[in-house]
Amino acid sequence: MKIANFKLNGKHKFGIVKGSGIIDVSAVYGNKYPSLKTFLENEDISELAEISTAQIDYKIDQVEYLPVIDNPTKIICVGMNYSEKRAEFNELNPEPTLFVRFADSQTGHLTCINKPAESHEFDYEGELAVIIGKTCFHVSEDDALNFIAGYSCYMDGSARDWQHTWYTAGKNWPKTGGFGPYLTSKDEIHDPHNLSIRTFLNATEVQNDNTKNMIHKIPYLIAYISTFTQLSPGDVIITGSPGGVGKKRIPPLFLKEGDCIEVEIEGLGRLRNHIREVRIA
Repeated sequence: MKIANFKLNGKHKFGIVKGSGIIDVSAVYGNKYPSLKTFLENEDISELAEISTAQIDYKIDQVEYLPVIDNPTKIICVGMNYSEKRAEFNELNPEPTLFVRFADSQTGHLTCINKPAESHEFDYEGELAVIIGKTCFHVSEDDALNFIAGYSCYMDGSARDWQHTWYTAGKNWPKTGGFGPYLTSKDEIHDPHNLSIRTFLNATEVQNDNTKNMIHKIPYLIAYISTFTQLSPGDVIITGSPGGVGKKRIPPLFLKEGDCIEVEIEGLGRLRNHIREVRIA
Protein backbone atom coordinates (compact mmCIF):
# COMPACT_ATOMS: atom_id res chain seq x y z
CA MET A 1 0.00 0.00 0.00
CA LYS A 2 0.98 3.60 -0.62
CA ILE A 3 -0.25 5.82 2.21
CA ALA A 4 -0.13 9.62 1.98
CA ASN A 5 -0.40 12.24 4.69
CA PHE A 6 -2.15 15.31 3.28
CA LYS A 7 -4.28 18.38 3.80
CA LEU A 8 -7.57 19.09 2.04
CA ASN A 9 -9.71 22.19 2.56
CA GLY A 10 -7.64 23.03 5.61
CA LYS A 11 -8.16 19.62 7.23
CA HIS A 12 -5.37 17.19 8.09
CA LYS A 13 -6.04 13.72 6.64
CA PHE A 14 -4.32 10.56 5.46
CA GLY A 15 -5.30 7.99 2.88
CA ILE A 16 -4.36 5.17 0.54
CA VAL A 17 -3.02 6.24 -2.84
CA LYS A 18 -4.77 4.29 -5.59
CA GLY A 19 -3.79 5.20 -9.13
CA SER A 20 -4.54 8.88 -9.59
CA GLY A 21 -6.75 9.09 -6.51
CA ILE A 22 -6.81 8.76 -2.73
CA ILE A 23 -9.07 6.75 -0.44
CA ASP A 24 -9.79 8.88 2.63
CA VAL A 25 -8.85 6.57 5.51
CA SER A 26 -9.45 9.32 8.06
CA ALA A 27 -13.13 9.39 7.10
CA VAL A 28 -13.42 5.58 7.32
CA TYR A 29 -12.36 5.82 10.95
CA GLY A 30 -14.73 8.69 11.68
CA ASN A 31 -11.86 11.19 11.70
CA LYS A 32 -10.60 9.60 14.92
CA TYR A 33 -7.14 9.47 13.35
CA PRO A 34 -6.47 12.70 11.44
CA SER A 35 -2.89 11.75 10.54
CA LEU A 36 -0.87 8.69 9.68
CA LYS A 37 1.07 9.06 12.92
CA THR A 38 -2.05 9.00 15.09
CA PHE A 39 -3.20 5.89 13.24
CA LEU A 40 0.12 4.11 13.78
CA GLU A 41 0.00 4.97 17.47
CA ASN A 42 -3.28 3.09 17.83
CA GLU A 43 -3.62 0.54 15.02
CA ASP A 44 -1.54 -1.84 12.93
CA ILE A 45 -0.88 -0.70 9.38
CA SER A 46 -1.94 -4.13 8.04
CA GLU A 47 -5.54 -3.26 8.98
CA LEU A 48 -5.66 -0.85 6.05
CA ALA A 49 -5.52 -3.70 3.53
CA GLU A 50 -9.27 -4.28 3.72
CA ILE A 51 -9.89 -0.61 2.92
CA SER A 52 -7.54 -0.57 -0.06
CA THR A 53 -10.19 -1.87 -2.48
CA ALA A 54 -12.64 0.96 -1.74
CA GLN A 55 -13.54 3.66 -4.25
CA ILE A 56 -11.36 6.75 -4.34
CA ASP A 57 -12.60 9.89 -2.61
CA TYR A 58 -10.34 12.54 -4.14
CA LYS A 59 -8.14 13.08 -7.15
CA ILE A 60 -4.49 13.18 -6.20
CA ASP A 61 -4.11 16.71 -7.57
CA GLN A 62 -6.78 18.00 -5.16
CA VAL A 63 -4.64 17.49 -2.06
CA GLU A 64 -1.66 19.22 -0.50
CA TYR A 65 0.99 16.69 0.48
CA LEU A 66 2.33 16.84 4.01
CA PRO A 67 5.49 15.09 5.21
CA VAL A 68 4.74 11.37 5.50
CA ILE A 69 5.00 11.84 9.26
CA ASP A 70 4.64 15.56 9.90
CA ASN A 71 5.20 15.56 13.67
CA PRO A 72 7.42 12.61 14.56
CA THR A 73 8.64 12.49 18.12
CA LYS A 74 12.09 11.48 16.89
CA ILE A 75 13.87 11.87 13.57
CA ILE A 76 17.20 10.11 13.82
CA CYS A 77 19.54 10.51 10.87
CA VAL A 78 22.51 8.38 9.92
CA GLY A 79 25.52 10.01 8.31
CA MET A 80 28.32 8.50 6.26
CA ASN A 81 26.47 5.23 5.65
CA TYR A 82 27.51 4.52 2.04
CA SER A 83 31.01 3.57 0.95
CA GLU A 84 31.31 6.27 -1.71
CA LYS A 85 30.12 9.00 0.67
CA ARG A 86 32.60 7.88 3.35
CA ALA A 87 35.41 8.05 0.81
CA GLU A 88 34.36 11.54 -0.34
CA PHE A 89 34.51 12.86 3.24
CA ASN A 90 37.47 10.70 4.34
CA GLU A 91 35.36 9.19 7.14
CA LEU A 92 37.25 6.48 9.04
CA ASN A 93 35.17 5.97 12.20
CA PRO A 94 33.49 2.55 11.90
CA GLU A 95 30.63 3.35 14.29
CA PRO A 96 27.28 4.78 13.09
CA THR A 97 27.26 8.57 12.79
CA LEU A 98 23.95 9.79 14.23
CA PHE A 99 22.29 13.20 14.47
CA VAL A 100 18.74 14.48 14.84
CA ARG A 101 16.34 16.56 12.79
CA PHE A 102 13.46 18.60 14.19
CA ALA A 103 9.90 18.00 12.98
CA ASP A 104 9.52 21.51 11.54
CA SER A 105 12.59 21.03 9.35
CA GLN A 106 10.49 18.86 7.01
CA THR A 107 8.08 19.51 4.17
CA GLY A 108 5.99 17.32 1.86
CA HIS A 109 6.07 16.19 -1.76
CA LEU A 110 5.47 18.93 -4.38
CA THR A 111 5.95 21.71 -1.82
CA CYS A 112 8.87 24.14 -1.73
CA ILE A 113 12.01 23.33 0.18
CA ASN A 114 13.47 26.40 1.84
CA LYS A 115 17.03 27.34 0.99
CA PRO A 116 18.16 29.57 3.86
CA ALA A 117 19.37 32.91 2.52
CA GLU A 118 21.97 32.72 5.28
CA SER A 119 23.57 29.69 3.58
CA HIS A 120 25.65 29.75 0.40
CA GLU A 121 26.24 26.00 0.46
CA PHE A 122 22.80 24.38 0.56
CA ASP A 123 23.34 20.80 -0.55
CA TYR A 124 21.20 17.81 -1.57
CA GLU A 125 21.22 14.29 -0.12
CA GLY A 126 18.80 11.61 -1.34
CA GLU A 127 18.04 9.03 1.35
CA LEU A 128 15.83 6.10 2.33
CA ALA A 129 13.52 6.82 5.28
CA VAL A 130 12.33 4.06 7.62
CA ILE A 131 9.05 4.68 9.48
CA ILE A 132 8.60 2.84 12.77
CA GLY A 133 5.22 1.15 13.25
CA LYS A 134 5.49 -0.36 16.74
CA THR A 135 7.12 0.64 20.00
CA CYS A 136 10.55 -0.92 20.30
CA PHE A 137 13.25 -0.81 22.94
CA HIS A 138 16.25 -3.13 23.13
CA VAL A 139 15.21 -5.12 20.06
CA SER A 140 17.50 -7.58 18.33
CA GLU A 141 18.64 -7.34 14.72
CA ASP A 142 16.70 -10.53 13.99
CA ASP A 143 13.44 -8.93 15.15
CA ALA A 144 14.06 -5.36 14.00
CA LEU A 145 12.22 -5.45 10.67
CA ASN A 146 9.02 -6.50 12.47
CA PHE A 147 8.81 -3.01 13.99
CA ILE A 148 8.76 -1.17 10.67
CA ALA A 149 5.56 0.27 9.18
CA GLY A 150 7.10 1.18 5.85
CA TYR A 151 9.59 3.19 3.83
CA SER A 152 9.76 6.48 1.96
CA CYS A 153 12.07 8.90 0.15
CA TYR A 154 13.85 11.75 1.92
CA MET A 155 15.78 14.77 0.65
CA ASP A 156 18.06 15.70 3.53
CA GLY A 157 18.80 19.33 2.65
CA SER A 158 22.04 20.41 4.29
CA ALA A 159 23.46 23.89 4.88
CA ARG A 160 27.10 22.83 4.69
CA ASP A 161 28.46 26.22 5.76
CA TRP A 162 26.53 25.88 9.04
CA GLN A 163 27.92 22.42 9.84
CA HIS A 164 30.91 23.76 11.75
CA THR A 165 31.67 21.04 14.29
CA TRP A 166 28.53 18.90 13.97
CA TYR A 167 25.45 18.51 11.79
CA THR A 168 22.70 20.07 13.93
CA ALA A 169 22.87 23.67 12.73
CA GLY A 170 23.12 22.64 9.09
CA LYS A 171 20.17 20.24 9.14
CA ASN A 172 17.39 21.97 11.06
CA TRP A 173 16.36 25.12 9.25
CA PRO A 174 12.56 25.13 8.71
CA LYS A 175 11.33 23.13 5.72
CA THR A 176 14.76 22.13 4.45
CA GLY A 177 14.04 18.39 4.27
CA GLY A 178 11.62 16.82 1.79
CA PHE A 179 9.75 13.70 2.98
CA GLY A 180 7.46 11.74 0.65
CA PRO A 181 5.61 11.31 -1.53
CA TYR A 182 4.04 8.62 0.66
CA LEU A 183 4.76 5.66 2.92
CA THR A 184 5.10 2.35 1.11
CA SER A 185 4.11 -0.45 3.46
CA LYS A 186 6.90 -2.90 4.26
CA ASP A 187 5.01 -5.87 2.76
CA GLU A 188 5.51 -4.33 -0.70
CA ILE A 189 9.30 -4.17 -0.32
CA HIS A 190 10.82 -7.64 -0.51
CA ASP A 191 14.34 -6.50 0.31
CA PRO A 192 14.99 -2.93 1.51
CA HIS A 193 18.70 -3.59 0.92
CA ASN A 194 18.39 -4.01 -2.82
CA LEU A 195 16.74 -0.81 -4.01
CA SER A 196 18.15 1.65 -6.52
CA ILE A 197 18.37 5.17 -5.09
CA ARG A 198 18.85 8.17 -7.36
CA THR A 199 18.77 11.94 -7.02
CA PHE A 200 18.07 14.37 -9.86
CA LEU A 201 18.81 18.09 -9.95
CA ASN A 202 16.90 19.87 -12.72
CA ALA A 203 16.38 16.46 -14.40
CA THR A 204 20.12 15.65 -14.36
CA GLU A 205 21.14 12.62 -12.32
CA VAL A 206 23.53 13.63 -9.52
CA GLN A 207 23.40 10.53 -7.27
CA ASN A 208 23.03 6.87 -8.22
CA ASP A 209 23.55 3.96 -5.85
CA ASN A 210 21.82 0.95 -4.33
CA THR A 211 20.77 0.41 -0.73
CA LYS A 212 22.79 -2.82 -0.72
CA ASN A 213 25.81 -0.54 -0.31
CA MET A 214 24.73 0.76 3.09
CA ILE A 215 27.49 0.20 5.64
CA HIS A 216 25.11 -0.21 8.59
CA LYS A 217 22.00 -2.10 7.51
CA ILE A 218 18.50 -1.25 8.71
CA PRO A 219 18.15 -4.09 11.28
CA TYR A 220 21.46 -3.08 12.84
CA LEU A 221 20.46 0.58 12.97
CA ILE A 222 17.15 -0.19 14.69
CA ALA A 223 18.84 -2.51 17.18
CA TYR A 224 21.63 0.01 17.83
CA ILE A 225 19.34 3.03 18.25
CA SER A 226 16.76 1.17 20.33
CA THR A 227 19.52 0.26 22.78
CA PHE A 228 19.75 3.85 24.02
CA THR A 229 16.29 5.26 23.22
CA GLN A 230 12.79 3.89 22.80
CA LEU A 231 11.42 4.15 19.29
CA SER A 232 7.69 4.81 18.96
CA PRO A 233 5.15 4.57 16.14
CA GLY A 234 5.77 7.39 13.71
CA ASP A 235 9.43 7.83 14.58
CA VAL A 236 11.69 8.09 11.54
CA ILE A 237 15.19 6.84 10.80
CA ILE A 238 16.91 8.48 7.82
CA THR A 239 19.48 5.95 6.67
CA GLY A 240 22.13 8.05 4.96
CA SER A 241 23.06 9.45 1.57
CA PRO A 242 25.10 7.92 -1.24
CA GLY A 243 28.05 9.78 -2.68
CA GLY A 244 27.77 12.47 -5.33
CA VAL A 245 26.74 15.35 -3.06
CA GLY A 246 27.33 18.87 -4.30
CA LYS A 247 29.90 19.79 -1.66
CA LYS A 248 32.46 17.33 -3.01
CA ARG A 249 31.99 18.05 -6.71
CA ILE A 250 34.50 20.08 -8.71
CA PRO A 251 33.32 22.76 -8.95
CA PRO A 252 30.85 22.45 -6.04
CA LEU A 253 27.17 22.18 -6.97
CA PHE A 254 24.73 23.74 -4.53
CA LEU A 255 20.97 24.29 -4.65
CA LYS A 256 19.57 27.68 -5.62
CA GLU A 257 16.21 29.38 -5.98
CA GLY A 258 14.05 27.74 -8.67
CA ASP A 259 15.92 24.44 -8.80
CA CYS A 260 13.95 21.18 -8.93
CA ILE A 261 15.34 18.41 -6.72
CA GLU A 262 13.99 14.84 -6.93
CA VAL A 263 14.74 11.64 -5.02
CA GLU A 264 13.64 8.36 -6.58
CA ILE A 265 13.90 5.02 -4.78
CA GLU A 266 12.87 1.77 -6.41
CA GLY A 267 9.35 0.84 -5.32
CA LEU A 268 8.92 3.98 -3.20
CA GLY A 269 8.08 6.60 -5.79
CA ARG A 270 9.71 9.88 -6.73
CA LEU A 271 9.83 12.80 -4.30
CA ARG A 272 9.86 16.18 -6.03
CA ASN A 273 10.42 19.63 -4.56
CA HIS A 274 11.36 23.05 -5.88
CA ILE A 275 13.82 25.28 -4.07
CA ARG A 276 12.75 28.63 -2.64
CA GLU A 277 15.22 31.00 -1.01
CA VAL A 278 13.96 32.27 2.33
CA ARG A 279 15.50 34.50 4.96
CA ILE A 280 14.56 33.11 8.36
CA ALA A 281 13.06 35.99 10.34
